[in-house]
Amino acid sequence: MRAAIRDTEIYFDIDGPGLVPDGPAMRERPVAFAIHGGPGGDHTGFKPGYAALTQAMQVVYFDHRGQGRSARGDPDRWTLDENVEDMEALRRHLGGAPIVSIGTSYGGMVAMAHAARYPEAVSHLVLVVTAAHGGFIPRAQQILAERGTPAQQAICAKVWSGGFEDEAELKRYYRVMGPLYAAKHDPAKSEDGLARAIHSPEALNRAFKPDGFLRRFDLRPELARIAAPTLILAGALDWICPPEFSEEIHALMPGSRLVIVAESSHSMRVDAPERLFGEILAFVAG
Repeated sequence: MRAAIRDTEIYFDIDGPGLVPDGPAMRERPVAFAIHGGPGGDHTGFKPGYAALTQAMQVVYFDHRGQGRSARGDPDRWTLDENVEDMEALRRHLGGAPIVSIGTSYGGMVAMAHAARYPEAVSHLVLVVTAAHGGFIPRAQQILAERGTPAQQAICAKVWSGGFEDEAELKRYYRVMGPLYAAKHDPAKSEDGLARAIHSPEALNRAFKPDGFLRRFDLRPELARIAAPTLILAGALDWICPPEFSEEIHALMPGSRLVIVAESSHSMRVDAPERLFGEILAFVAG
């Protein structure tokens, strides 16, 4: 499905019923937005795993502008701030009720900013393997120098320079980097997911290049405006958004809950899916 909102068209999909029979009545279930990472990725990596959440909520997937199945439009507007406004416009387009906001990696950055700027729009906030400012990039470079193979270090130079030339090269990046993204990386199993995904190298290049917006963003001054109960999930082995950044968010948000998953790297839905979905379901259930 597609929503014509603001100056663009956002692709979205919905999994699970919004109303369920409850004795003589119909009960409305929470609506969750699953916010994908990247930039340069799409929502397909959440499928089919996030179907586990539909036992308790309706899940809305969507692709950021300039990525996946959403419209491309003006590349100068492929930014975090625009993604936040698109997300809020989509929420209103779909009825405007407060949402369970589940942001992963870059999606967590979007979710944080959205919850700070539209506190009344979010009933629960879930931040998965993310960071609140651009300091995660030099730290990831340091970890890569310590842990990465020569091949991984070489292809990551394309990230730091914003130098991916086409989608095939970006897919190769994920193949080479798979063992760092997931402690339980299975090259054969990952191929289907890579084939399903639409990767958008220009969106990633614009975010990570030396003057890209991910180098400059800093949400820390905004975190105090977040009103929603917040669950923060970090992977102890994460190389690109290491757990120290989740610890920092937790320290700046009194009352938030921090869970560091010992056996997980950045791809928690690969390394520890039962823990990931169990923590989210328990958190939303209260």
